[in-house]
Amino acid sequence: MPRPARLTHTDADGRLRMVDVGGKAVTEREAVASGHVVLSAATRRALAGGRLKKGDPLQAARLAGVMAAKRTSDLIPLCHPLVLTGIDVELTPTPRGIAIRAAVRTSGPTGVEMEALTAVSVAALTVYDMLKAIDTGMVIEGVQLDEKRGGRSGHYRRVTRPARRRTR
Repeated sequence: MPRPARLTHTDADGRLRMVDVGGKAVTEREAVASGHVVLSAATRRALAGGRLKKGDPLQAARLAGVMAAKRTSDLIPLCHPLVLTGIDVELTPTPRGIAIRAAVRTSGPTGVEMEALTAVSVAALTVYDMLKAIDTGMVIEGVQLDEKRGGRSGHYRRVTRPARRRTR
C-alpha cells in the first residue's frame, strides 16, 4: 500500500515552515493556469461596444495579472520570492464572459504554479472591479492549474474530460 504524501510545508511536529530549496537543481520551469469570469449579457454587450467609463477592463486586468505574479511571495506566506523570466496574461471574450490564461516562467529551484494561479485570480478580480458598476452578479469560476513543466516532479497537464450527456 502506498504511503500517503507528506506535506512539505510542515515540520515533524506539524509546525508551518518554509521549504528549503537551496539544494534543489536550477531548471527551466513554467506553469499555466486559467479561469473564467461569467458576465451578464448586458455586460458582454457593453464590453464589446467599448462603452465603459473606467476604460478597458481587459488591459487593466492583464497588467494586474502580471503585477500579481511578481508579488506572489508577498501574498502567499510560504511562497519563495522568485525571479520570473516571463509572464503572459491573456484575456479573451467568450460567449459567457471572459476567459483568463496566465503562463509564468522562471529558471530556478522551485516552480511557478502559485504565480500563475495568482495572476489569473488577480486578473479576474480586476475584471470584477472594473465592471461591478454594471454587473454585481459576475461569477469568478474554474481557477485552476492547467500545466506545469520542469523540476523533479516533471510535466503535468490537466486532463479534461468530455462533458457527460444528460439522459432523460
